[in-house]
Amino acid sequence: MTRTPSDGAAATAETVAAIVAAAAAAGPHCGRTTVIAIDGPAGSGKTSLAAALAPVLDARTIHMDDLYEGWSGLAAAGDRLTEEVLAPIWLGRPGRYRRYDWHSEAFAESHEVPIADHLVVEGVGCVRASSRRFLSVIVWVEADDDVRLARGLARDGVAAEPHWRSWMNAERDLFARVGTRDLADVHVDAWGRLRP
Repeated sequence: MTRTPSDGAAATAETVAAIVAAAAAAGPHCGRTTVIAIDGPAGSGKTSLAAALAPVLDARTIHMDDLYEGWSGLAAAGDRLTEEVLAPIWLGRPGRYRRYDWHSEAFAESHEVPIADHLVVEGVGCVRASSRRFLSVIVWVEADDDVRLARGLARDGVAAEPHWRSWMNAERDLFARVGTRDLADVHVDAWGRLRP
């Protein structure tokens, strides 16, 4: 799995404006940083939405794909996000994490996350019980399973299908436990459009 957009769909201007407005209304919850979390199932369009949103806010983007320890790393990545990035920023210190390299199956270089006005975090499971208090806005991006799987296999190759199917089950369980969809402030469809 890589963090490149799997669909090429860009968020609409209306969607970006709605998220920016929600962030302004909420204000910072992580020290002086307003954190926008873009969660939802793999292949739904989160990376594309983050790519459209971050420049408008002059924000750094954290990709959860860099925090997962491969296909089996979904469960632990939430704690890594909180402990290595969000909690330090809340305390007034830069965050720091080591990127996981999916190809070499090992941790790679370290990345510092400086304190800034805005931070965008995108990826499956970025909203957890441990991270919620630091988040100003939660965005839920959703797509049908067949669309997501097609996008994922187009990006990662057909050999990744067993991994994708296992991942889809794991994320479904995680979302049910966290209640992510119901926690969201903004709902977006697979094509970057606002949903009611």
